[in-house]
Amino acid sequence: MKAKKSFGQHFLVNEHIAEKIANGLLKSDGFRNVLEIGPGKGVLTKYLSKHDTHLKVVEADQDMVEFLTRNKIIDPDQLIFLDFLKLNLSKVFEGEQFYLIGNYPYNISSQILFKMINSKELVPEMVGMFQKEVADRVVAPPGSKTYGVISVLIQAYYEGSTIIDVAPGSFSPPPKVNSSVIRLVRKADYTLPCDERLFRTVVKTSFNSRRKMLRNTLKPLVQDHKILEDPFFTQRPEQLSVQDFVDITIKLSNQLKTE
Repeated sequence: MKAKKSFGQHFLVNEHIAEKIANGLLKSDGFRNVLEIGPGKGVLTKYLSKHDTHLKVVEADQDMVEFLTRNKIIDPDQLIFLDFLKLNLSKVFEGEQFYLIGNYPYNISSQILFKMINSKELVPEMVGMFQKEVADRVVAPPGSKTYGVISVLIQAYYEGSTIIDVAPGSFSPPPKVNSSVIRLVRKADYTLPCDERLFRTVVKTSFNSRRKMLRNTLKPLVQDHKILEDPFFTQRPEQLSVQDFVDITIKLSNQLKTE
């Protein structure tokens, strides 16, 4: 069973890391529903199966599906043969909330995160393996070089932390990059007090030219350019907190309402 580049597969073979990922998620109390993305040969699945959970896995590779069922790693009724990005999350557990977990394919890991926040009301927590560069961006604080669009959009709804860094030798075949396992826990209040679509536009527009001041990058979104005379807009996007971006969005919304 060789890994396929088309699926971005790097099979986790380090049992200690697999167990640590499983335990990292299941420290939380509450919901029993767990969805594993990309189980591959099932090294993580078998540790998840030891816990009292309602486990389902989603796998897009037919060969892996056959391997999992043939070796009785997972029951057929627990397996969803589909690309996760095409999965209707509201139907997986009939509208109930669930935890996300997995050794995520690196070629779609950012897309997995964005799909998660689009269904944040269903996902109270996520634990996953990412390319270290991506993981660092997700949990980066304001002011750091790695702080960017994905940092703000995830941290608007989730609190992030790094569980463990993982060397290439823990995989087969070894990736050419280091990896990290991170945990994201949804905030108690995860509804933003602003137009969320405009919020995302403001964040993405601000970081399009991260070295420029906000008064320059946000000019296309501003009707009354007097707003940009505020010293606040002399900052660069990496200096702003999530709350700062929320405040900007509210200002722009109010401006549009008065026009």
